[in-house]
This record gives sequence, structure tokens and C-alpha cells, in this order.
Amino acid sequence: MTYQVVLQNEDAGTRGKRIQMANTFIIALVKSERRLHKPMYFFISGLSFLEIWYPSVTVPRLLWALLTKEDSISLVGCFTQFFFHFSFGATENFLLTVMAIDRFVAICNPLRYLLIMNQSTCTTLLIGSWVCGFLVVTIPCLQVSRLSFCVGNKIDHYYCDFASLIKLSCSETSHLQKMVFVSSCFVILGCFLAIIVSYTCIIRATMNFPTSIGKQKTFSTCASHLMVVIVFYATTIFMFVRPTTGDLLYINKIISVIPSIVTPLLNPIIYTLRNNEVKEAVKKNIQDWKLL
Repeated sequence: MTYQVVLQNEDAGTRGKRIQMANTFIIALVKSERRLHKPMYFFISGLSFLEIWYPSVTVPRLLWALLTKEDSISLVGCFTQFFFHFSFGATENFLLTVMAIDRFVAICNPLRYLLIMNQSTCTTLLIGSWVCGFLVVTIPCLQVSRLSFCVGNKIDHYYCDFASLIKLSCSETSHLQKMVFVSSCFVILGCFLAIIVSYTCIIRATMNFPTSIGKQKTFSTCASHLMVVIVFYATTIFMFVRPTTGDLLYINKIISVIPSIVTPLLNPIIYTLRNNEVKEAVKKNIQDWKLL
């Protein structure tokens, strides 16, 4: 049995290549520049690595359908896409929270920062974000795979989204919808609350700095992460922290492009343009390449 996928965004292939190149560049830059061998940049490169895989679940399949006009996907392929897409999304929630905690420790406890956020701790937090992201989606995905689909075979989306799959099911889905809603609130709002608490503490600590230069440097360091958080959570909260059915499903399809395609492309740009250390590292690498 196959499902027809309603496809949009014909420039998805170009966007996908840009996402891959931009995020790969960030990872290579952090790895090659010794001045960027710090916990903050370790997590930024971890986020870039995630952003390489996040759109890879949907964009290549979308591009293939646009090129070949083969807009069908198998049931197994649909559930696989569903699992990985939402696992990567959940992982990003946890990783952005870890990055906020890293900034909290750096600003509120600077003397012990490198002791607390050592290599072992950073690696554990990064791996833990991935493990939690995949575990939290496993049960909902298993529940969705057990549904019976008999209403139709056309998904009104460019990937296998939960709300679109629910519309095609003739099984009783109220319990599943409640479970997904509760888990979405737990992950999205829980992580968002942790980020708000971290930045509230950061702002309070910053207000006690004796000089305006220190305050400006702190806000400049946190601004990039805050911009990413605002863009990501503004869309995910609208999409998932509300009932999964209704007239807003069409809007969901449009807005979902932001966290799955637009945000992975913007993140490396934001971190590059808003961070002086990264800009200096980029200039240095460009100069070195010219000398070769």
C-alpha cells in the first residue's frame, strides 16, 4: 500500500545543498580552529551536525518526487520518515536546552566553567540529547504504525506528518492524540521553560556586572542562541502544542517548512554573523587559503 504525498517547494534541492554546505562548514571550522575548541562551539558544531540530518529525512525524498514525478511513498517508508523526522526535532529541543545551560554556567559560574563543562560532561550532554530525542518518539511511532488506514491514500503534506496521518486513519485515535499532545507539551514546553529559567538567571547575573562592556559582551554571546530559540520555538509551539486536527492543518504544512528546512539553513548564518570569534576564524581561514 502506498500513500500519495502532496509536494511543494520546488527549490527544496537547492536549499538542501545549502544546508549541507553551511553546516558542514561550521563543523569543519570548529574542528580546525583551536580558538574555537570550547564547550560553546562544541555544542554549536553538534547542532550543525543535527541540522545536516534533520532536513535529510524529507528534502531528498521531496526532490526525488519532483524530479521523477513519483510522488508515492510506501507505508514502511512513511513510518520511517515519521520516526526520524520527529526524533531529530525532539533532539533539537534537548540540544538547544543544553546550549542554554552551557551559557548559564559560563556566565553565572565563570571560574568553574571549564571544570563543570569539561569534555566528558559535554559529550555526555550531547549524546544524551540524541538518546532522549529518539526515545521520546519511539512509543508514539509504534502506536501510529498500528493504526488502520482506510479513509484515503493522499497525505496533504510534503512529508509524513502526524496530523495528516491521523486524518487518514479509521481507527480510534483520541487516546493517541492525547498521548502525543502530552508528550509534545512535556518536551517542547519543558525544554522552553528550562531555557527561559537559564536566561532569566543570566540576565540577573549580567545586571550585576560593573561595566557596560561586560554586559554587552554577554548579550552578544547569547544573542545568537536566543535568535535560534525564538525562531524554532515560535513555530514548534504553534504546530504541536495544540489539538492535531482542525482547519489549521493547511497552515501547519506551510509553517513546518521553517523548523525542518529554513531554520537549519539560518542557524549557521546566525552563529557566523553574530559571533566575533567565528568571524575572526573565518577571516583567518580565508587568508590561509589565499596563501596556498
